[in-house]
Amino acid sequence: MRKETVEIDERFGKEYAGKYVFQELTWAKRSRIIQKYTKYSQHTGQVVTSDYVAIQAETIWASLREQPPNKPITFEKLLGEEEGIPIGLGELFSQVVNRLNSLTTEETAFLSEPSDAKNQTKPSRSLDSAKNSVGPSKNYKSNPPKQCNNSLSSSTS
Repeated sequence: MRKETVEIDERFGKEYAGKYVFQELTWAKRSRIIQKYTKYSQHTGQVVTSDYVAIQAETIWASLREQPPNKPITFEKLLGEEEGIPIGLGELFSQVVNRLNSLTTEETAFLSEPSDAKNQTKPSRSLDSAKNSVGPSKNYKSNPPKQCNNSLSSSTS
């Protein structure tokens, strides 16, 4: 598992100065964190809501292996709105953790936008082929559709 060490000076405050070590998460751990903070529609399976801040905070917390002796980072502080960590420090930690855990730009966009903003699924070619193989060909020049005369003749006796 990859590790990355970050030395923080006093620019975010004396309490945050020191050495932080982050370690790459397993695929299973990262997936469980995302699932924990994502709500899906029971009917369609599409994402209804996703708490990107909580996902990022727990990913940072799970990746954090060492911090300064005064332990300035807690999970509650990562999630805190009033008593949280400085924005710049949170952004720095996010960049390190996303790089370590290979969170792509597309995944970040997916987690931070409503699911109906952009459909991430692509149509299957095999499904299109199956639809096109049933019934007459769409290429009417080489295979014109046959006219059918369904005139009913009634005979009266």
